[in-house]
Amino acid sequence: MPLIERICSIILPVFVIIGMGYGYARWRGEVVRMDMASVNRVSMEALAPLMIFSALSSKSFDLYHNGWLILASVLIALGSGLLAWPVARALGYDKRTFLPPMMYNNGGNMGLPLLLLAFGQDALPAAVALFTASTFVYFSLCVKMIQSGREQRPGSLLRLVSSPIMLAMILGVLCAVFHISLPAPLFSAMKLLGEASIPIMLFSLGVRMMDISFKSWHIGLVGAVVCPVSGLICALVLDQLLPLTAVQRGEMYLFAALPPAVLCFMVAEQYRQEPDKVASIVLMGNLAAIVFVPLGLWLGLPGH
Repeated sequence: MPLIERICSIILPVFVIIGMGYGYARWRGEVVRMDMASVNRVSMEALAPLMIFSALSSKSFDLYHNGWLILASVLIALGSGLLAWPVARALGYDKRTFLPPMMYNNGGNMGLPLLLLAFGQDALPAAVALFTASTFVYFSLCVKMIQSGREQRPGSLLRLVSSPIMLAMILGVLCAVFHISLPAPLFSAMKLLGEASIPIMLFSLGVRMMDISFKSWHIGLVGAVVCPVSGLICALVLDQLLPLTAVQRGEMYLFAALPPAVLCFMVAEQYRQEPDKVASIVLMGNLAAIVFVPLGLWLGLPGH
């Protein structure tokens, strides 16, 4: 019973904030969705990069200590893609539509606050390490997959590396490797701004739910199950292979159980890669998180 209560205390605040975003969008209608576009841009281009940089460059972040988690994040992304591939082929789904959401879970909007609630403020560097490693896989391998068969725009690799989130990750890792410390007032300001991105991400996820329909329910239902199940299968295998601490083990399982990322829908819309189907995967996946996130917590929390 105490374990169930702890799981509820972790996941309920996250879904309450998402519900508030959805309720506010229902109340205010189209106006709030237009306003949130600007808020999301600020969050993705300023607040989230500051959060990533401050977490990776903080004195508490040990690149060596988090190395196994970074490897786990990459292998979960790649392994989920391998496990989802035969499902896509068997059901006749376009791999460019189905595989990227299976490989890139909601480690930002949902994963960061969940990991903080589950393991405390000290878990932020590890949570960011998991998120940034999977983000790198998505923006390199998955976006390349989506672009396959299309005319490649010059400078696409440069645009990837120069995106605010990737720059923040690269600079943060460099600061961690070379032990570069920023002046305390500057670092504190960046950290405060960065932490503001977490509730904003959750609220905007709730608002974004207004734009998604159940039109392509079949692929959405399949994706909602395949994404967390494939992730948890990879985590079960890695649990036997990687020398993770008890806390890192819990972080890995929770990360593996997360649903597809909302960003997958935005990228699919940008490249016109069946965005309605990706939207259904994202929507139904985030609804199914009510089942799979507690499962990931149950597998990963001490006492299981």
